[in-house]
Amino acid sequence: MDFLPAPLRGVLASLLLALNTVVCCTPLFIVAIFKLCLPFPAAQRFTDWLMSHIHEAWISNNKGWMNLLGGTRWHLSGLEGLDYQQSYLVTSNHQSWVDIMVLQYVLNRRIRPLKFFLKQELIWVPVIGLAWWALGFPFMKRYSKAYLEKHPEKKGKDLETTRRTCDKFRHNPVGIFNFAEGTRFTPGKHAQQKSPLRYLLKPKAGGIAFVLDAMGDQLESIINVTIHYPNGRSGYWDLLCGKVNEVVVHFEEVQIPAQFIGKSYDQDEAYRLEFQQWINRLWEEKDQLLGQLHQQYPKKG
Repeated sequence: MDFLPAPLRGVLASLLLALNTVVCCTPLFIVAIFKLCLPFPAAQRFTDWLMSHIHEAWISNNKGWMNLLGGTRWHLSGLEGLDYQQSYLVTSNHQSWVDIMVLQYVLNRRIRPLKFFLKQELIWVPVIGLAWWALGFPFMKRYSKAYLEKHPEKKGKDLETTRRTCDKFRHNPVGIFNFAEGTRFTPGKHAQQKSPLRYLLKPKAGGIAFVLDAMGDQLESIINVTIHYPNGRSGYWDLLCGKVNEVVVHFEEVQIPAQFIGKSYDQDEAYRLEFQQWINRLWEEKDQLLGQLHQQYPKKG
């Protein structure tokens, strides 16, 4: 439907997204009620299976309107070898909220639906917060350094709580996602950070380390994703309007070094330094790859 004016496509996409969310959340909440009422292992496994497929259906429906209203050209590489039956930690560079839709679009049914570690307060977001809870997104409570200085007895409690939350994934494959940069790339943030990287912000190793601390022995590997928009960063409204014309996505499966499993990032200084250096090297390689992608897929027009 690229013959329609872009604003009209945006309105139609917004309506389709809202309709898709209502249609999928209705059975999701019904199944969640059954899950609460039937606390038996077999029932729990069946309701988890149903909710996972509802989640995938929501993503597939979004793919449908993205294909209908836009004409995005996809350039994908490195997807070989991903296993739907395994658990992964997925990380990516972050330029726009479009990144999340891109990752869901490409990875849907290749691995299990992506789950994000969310702040505990987000469970109160209307409709979506309840959907995140029903789907088993891990809600975590992180304590600030200032708070821990006043309450040292709370040190390690956030990780302990997250480990308990992640126990439910022990026998169920899962895709856990984390943006290592922690925020979207902008020229202003790049300059403020004095980042030594050309196309990236400095990575924050703590988020990835936190996931490994909580469930490293459950993960098959890390999927390191590099996203490039040849025509520049696009906003969510651009996606809805079908203006994201070209997307390049490269996937690299990275094995988790054995020495990083079972360690405490908060309490082991030597491990923390080694892990930070390892993540920094991954981001340096990603920056070099983005340089190559800029040359291979230059801006058009």
